[in-house]
Amino acid sequence: MAEGELQKPLPRLVQEGKLALLQEEMKNVEDLIKDVKRKHFGRSGDTLLHYAARNGHLSVLRYLVEVLEMDLELFNNDYKRPLHEAASMGHQDCLLYLLDRGAAVDCLKKSDWTPLMMACTRRKLEVIQDLVQHGANPLLKNKDGWNCFHIACREGDPGVIQYLLDVSPNIWVTESKIKRTPLHTAAMHGCLEVVQVLLERCHYEPDSADKCGVTPFMDAIQNGHLDIAQLLLDKHKADQSTTDALGTQPLHQAAVTAQDDALRFLVSDLSVDVNARATSLQLTALHYAAKEGHAGTVKTLLFLGADVNAKDGKNRTALHMACAGQHATCVQILLQAGLQDSPDITGTHARQLVRKSSLLQLFKEADISV
Repeated sequence: MAEGELQKPLPRLVQEGKLALLQEEMKNVEDLIKDVKRKHFGRSGDTLLHYAARNGHLSVLRYLVEVLEMDLELFNNDYKRPLHEAASMGHQDCLLYLLDRGAAVDCLKKSDWTPLMMACTRRKLEVIQDLVQHGANPLLKNKDGWNCFHIACREGDPGVIQYLLDVSPNIWVTESKIKRTPLHTAAMHGCLEVVQVLLERCHYEPDSADKCGVTPFMDAIQNGHLDIAQLLLDKHKADQSTTDALGTQPLHQAAVTAQDDALRFLVSDLSVDVNARATSLQLTALHYAAKEGHAGTVKTLLFLGADVNAKDGKNRTALHMACAGQHATCVQILLQAGLQDSPDITGTHARQLVRKSSLLQLFKEADISV
């Protein structure tokens, strides 16, 4: 049997942690050990060390390092080292072994991710502590400008957040390349407990905006995290009517993402004007919902008092938007709401928009000539 054929079972044996069978295979061919010491397998280019660290097989890892004398810093096609694998999967015993054997604690994989960043994708505080105690730098940033604190805020473990603030009190003073803070990240992903910690221990400016003008309150609203939105209002004095770089308010963003509960919260609880205009085009939330084809949201906005006949800066109603997207259900709802009384809905523009036979039938039933 060819030497290459003998190598094929090796990754599987390592992944399954079958040390005895692995040792037996290594004895089958002379010089096989020398060949596999730097061998990369599969599309990912993993070595046997990567497989062992990723799957948490410490005994196999010891054998590969101490008997086969494999290089701890071998990297795969993504420049991941075995330490990245142990950290990302939360295998504390493998991680400590690699660190004790001298693995570089701040090695970088593709996109400049460190093992500490990888560890922060999981809620395993002890692994994060081990890396920091072995000298990992919490302030390093990846290519997007995220440090490990951003990543931890996305995952939402308040214990990890408290620890990182204890060991690096200024770690929260960071922004991504598009000026998003950890508070944006926690609010966007619905991490209420983390937001509470950030508001208690950090000093973010109210309504701090990223490059698109999006605030943490906007992130919470357009993702439906109303508990966080309320917390930001109460504890951070967020402004429910602030606008982003395009001129849209949280109201309009909630309409785009079909967050009906958020719309009810804004209009009914916070008294935001349901017919507020956005951007230079003077669009209403109803325009946005109709354009996206969110039939349920169109109904919600109408119930909340949205003006069915409101026109934007180009003299278009929400019905024009629904027709342009061929959203038949939205068209039907808007027609039933009385939009057919709009004097320009039967013009050339409407005829160009109404292409589907199902839409033509809706207009016919409403006794409108298109």
